[in-house]
Amino acid sequence: MKCTLMNKNTEVLTAEYESELASFTKIYEIKNIEYAPVILEKALKNNKNDISNLTSWFKGRGIPSWRDDLDILLAKLNINTPEELLNKAFGLSLSDQYWVKPAESKVEYKDINFFTHDFNSADFTNATFSNSNDFSTKISLISPNNTTDGRLKKTWIIEKGTRYLLKGGYKSEILQPFNEALATMICEKLGFSHTKYEITTVSNKIVSKCPCFINENTELITAHQILHGMPKENAYEEYIKILEKHNIQNAREKIENMFILDYIILNEDRHLNNFGIIRDVNTLEWIDVAPIFDSGESLKIIDYNDEEVIINGEARFFYNIEPFDNITKYVKDFSRFDLSKLDSVPEDFDNLLHEYQNITHMTDNRINKICTLLYSRINRLKSLQKNSD
Repeated sequence: MKCTLMNKNTEVLTAEYESELASFTKIYEIKNIEYAPVILEKALKNNKNDISNLTSWFKGRGIPSWRDDLDILLAKLNINTPEELLNKAFGLSLSDQYWVKPAESKVEYKDINFFTHDFNSADFTNATFSNSNDFSTKISLISPNNTTDGRLKKTWIIEKGTRYLLKGGYKSEILQPFNEALATMICEKLGFSHTKYEITTVSNKIVSKCPCFINENTELITAHQILHGMPKENAYEEYIKILEKHNIQNAREKIENMFILDYIILNEDRHLNNFGIIRDVNTLEWIDVAPIFDSGESLKIIDYNDEEVIINGEARFFYNIEPFDNITKYVKDFSRFDLSKLDSVPEDFDNLLHEYQNITHMTDNRINKICTLLYSRINRLKSLQKNSD
């Protein structure tokens, strides 16, 4: 099938697409390369016939093979592979405006995008989070749920016109959604730009819920895309320089804020695909650093005995994995943080965990240990701040 890769209303390139494999087999013409996904733009500038990177990028939009309970979800959807979902709704996403337009089609972006058009989310949400083995219901596959990344179960829903992402914990672990809510508490106290997460339930399961921070005129460009193909040495400073070159205001402070949050909550998973920038797809202007999101892999305690709290984890800092204390060394000015605003956070988090205890069955001992660890992290950061004066 001949098709056009579109960025909203702009033609990026024309190519041959094989729907059964969700793969491109030939590029006919590059029309507006500057409107291509950043990671693809770099590849195509070096090789105008780079089919492999085009296919890799497109497949990367789909649900990954390591999604929790993927086999069960696929059975409920009555499909064999997650790649099949990419053919159901033009490859549209709620993270950007890219889509694949068949050559003979008269369809327009305004007719199909999920930012302004409703979609049926109830059945897909039920298939994702419910324990029911009833596969008899035919589920609508015309939705942005076809293009969600990550290993955790997640679905997009609409409430009162707002698009929200629901995200569960991994397997039997239920702390991850609460960590997202905790990150919101901390960011609100310290005035960090962030995506607001709250706790809700679906099919009697705890999930986090956050609004979509992209609209029909913007896209998320991850740090992975921005740094792809560049030397890994000194990636942090190079990333700051790139953002400043594109007139992102206070870029360094905003990145520091993210890593201060990660330090407090012991976030082990700040990989290059869960932070980045927001770009205007019409003007290609870089608008700002993306609000902090995806902080669930935090506060991991491997032993809850009465004598001590044992943790085992290190921070991700761009391409490095290193002790959490190391990432605080990159903060230029510790004095700008009013850490006293965090004094009530451990108690607030304790209250939140107890509020849902009848569903999570989290023991009082575990809740106490988690909140004690959080309290100690805040005090440790206060000590580091004091010593930096």
